Amino acid sequence: MFVGESTHTLDAKHRLAVPKRLQEGLDRNEEGQLAAIVTRGFEGCLFLFSESGFAEVTRRVRTGAFEGPELRNIQRLFFANAFKVQLDASGRVLLPEKLRGLAGIDREVAMIGVVDRVEIWAKDKWSAFESDNSSHYDRLDTVLLGADTPEGED
Repeated sequence: MFVGESTHTLDAKHRLAVPKRLQEGLDRNEEGQLAAIVTRGFEGCLFLFSESGFAEVTRRVRTGAFEGPELRNIQRLFFANAFKVQLDASGRVLLPEKLRGLAGIDREVAMIGVVDRVEIWAKDKWSAFESDNSSHYDRLDTVLLGADTPEGED
């Protein structure tokens, strides 16, 4: 499970040091190296999944080729922007150039644990998102209780 927030700086080669607490949620590949899947996320961030976590996500994705052009387009965009990566011996992962560009990541990043994934944000985008959405925290009960609307709102 991924939780917490931390800030980091990409090195000159665009590698991101993954904190030990987050490495613990990753899987090892056939060669024994920690591996992950990095994808385009929502609201301008990237998602980092363990390989098993990404496999779970793909089990939930409808991938029927005959389910219509809109679904096929979404599938193409999602899977075209998914990259299998390995952590090096120092626990760093290379963020693909394409994904860095899509997320506006240059140097400073925020890593946010969101249970089944880590979100990687450009630090300034995360700060703005957090500031713009901090008032929503009082609606946490709707997430915890699975309610559609907060009590008293219909």
